[in-house]
Formats: sequence, C-alpha cells, structure tokens
Amino acid sequence: MSALPGPQDAAGPAGGAGPPGRADVEAAAVRIAGHVRRTPLLPGPGVLLKAEHLQYGGSFKLRGAVNAVLALGARRIVAGSSGNHGIALARLAASLGAEVTVVLAGGAHPAKAALIAALGGRTVSVPGGVADRDRRARELAQETGAVLVPSSDHRLVAAGQGTVGLEVLADAPDTGTVYVPTGGGGLLAGVCLAAQGHPVRVVGVEPACTPRYARSLAAGRPLRLGPSSTVADGLRGQQPGAVTYPLVRDRVDDMVAVSDAEILAAAALLRRGGVDAEPSGAVALAGALRAGRSGGGRCVAIVSGGNTAAALAAAAAAAVLPAGG
Repeated sequence: MSALPGPQDAAGPAGGAGPPGRADVEAAAVRIAGHVRRTPLLPGPGVLLKAEHLQYGGSFKLRGAVNAVLALGARRIVAGSSGNHGIALARLAASLGAEVTVVLAGGAHPAKAALIAALGGRTVSVPGGVADRDRRARELAQETGAVLVPSSDHRLVAAGQGTVGLEVLADAPDTGTVYVPTGGGGLLAGVCLAAQGHPVRVVGVEPACTPRYARSLAAGRPLRLGPSSTVADGLRGQQPGAVTYPLVRDRVDDMVAVSDAEILAAAALLRRGGVDAEPSGAVALAGALRAGRSGGGRCVAIVSGGNTAAALAAAAAAAVLPAGG
C-alpha cells in the first residue's frame, strides 16, 4: 500500500467527541484487517494465551497504530513511546510512505530505539519519565504540524487495541476472566470496550511499583505517580489517560499488582512453553498466576509483546518489513 486515505475522524486531541463504544472497536476491526495478524489462542499453564507476541512488529501496539493512522489519514506522525508503539508506527509508516518521529524517555530499551531507526523512524530521547516524554511529543506535534498518535490515550488507539478482546471473545466465548497487562491503559480500555455486554471478568495487571490505575480507581480520580524502573519497560506509564480512565473505571472488574520477580518468573515459564515474551508481555500471566482460579471459568492472559533483546536484534539486522503489513 502506498497511499493513505483522507481523514475520517480527526476531531479533537483524543480523536473524537464523546466516549467510544463497542461499535468503535468493531469498526476498528474492519479498518485494520488487512494490516494486522489475527493471533491465536495458545495453551498455557492453566490459562489460554492470546499470542500478541506473534503480531507484526512484535506486539499488540500495531492494532491501535493502524486504526489511528488510517482513520486520521496521517502522513506525518509524532508519538511518545516506550518502544513497541514506536516500532509499530515506524513499521506502518514505512509501508505507507509516511514519516514518523518517536519520542523516547530515559530508560527506554536501546534495542527498541535501534529498531525504530532501522525501520526509518526518527527518534528523539528526553530525560525523565513517561510524562516528560509525552509532553515533548505534544510539543513536537504542535511545532511541526504532525499528527500526534499517543501510545494509549486516544479513542482510535484504544478502539484498535480492543480488537484483541474481540478476537478473544470470538474464539473463546466461554472465557470467564481475561487478564490484561496495563501501562498507559490503552489495551485495558480497549478490552473493556470489547467486553461491553459480555459477562467476562476483565482484570488489569500492573507492575507493583507503578499501580497507577489501582490507586486512581481507589481515589476516584486519575493520579500521577513518579517514574518507575520496573523490568516491564513497556508498562511505565505514570497516570491514566483522559480517554482510558473512564472506560476502565466503568467496566474493569479488578486490578492486580505483580512484582518484578513474579513478572520474570512468568516470562521464564512462558519460555519453557515455547512462548518468547518480553517482560511486559508476561505481566498478564503473572497476574493470572497470582489470582489463581478466582472468578472461575476459562481464563485468558494476553501475551502483549515478544520484543526480547534477541528478537529486536534480529529484526534490526534484517531491516526488512515482514509480509502482511
């Protein structure tokens, strides 16, 4: 594909007025179908695993990126990212002939930055945490006239991420609980949208050192936490978003916090089962293992990413877009 469609949904900084609903996720599924992989459910240790580590670009982030970029007709893009959102955008931009600048915060995985550059994206590093990163991304978008595509806090991004939930519920409609790794909250908000009208329990799983959603929900308002250094480098968001927070507040059933040790143990367990997940991608399984069989029924854990150091190095060395996107 060499050309982008015209803007379809560019109203407001969050990509539209009013809260998104399940219909937005269903529309996203149609829009992104030719650009993303429908990932399978794999057997795991007492749970089913939604295999987003097998997604093009190595993570679920491609779904939200495709939905936003195509709907907005974006040709110049700016985004703040911990890495995987930037990889998804750089991969997509290369296939569409668009330009992308990715702002990375201190502590971002250097191999993720290298892959963004190898795919043709421009990277900008800033000191500080995710809040500093996102502020600089907003400034760059305003200075250059580029379209800002946030990593999570955007109705189109959240709707795109919600297609993960649609696929889970279509492939395993008897799912009792779905465990969702939670950083900025785009995936959790999207799964909450997909679960509207379905009895499935939705459980968000956060690193214990940065439980921004759990604390915000307890307080009844979004709170900003300080920068964190969890091994789950993709889940270092400091506060819930304006779009994502109310979606999570109104539908999530529980939040679970897991330690870095539990995250690494879950990643090791996945590796032994042939699933090569990065730490962020193992967080949902860590939450499912911590919760045990609470809630009953079939459980699904979303393996959100597989961009391990080895996978990133191989992708950067190849510097060739895989087929299908």
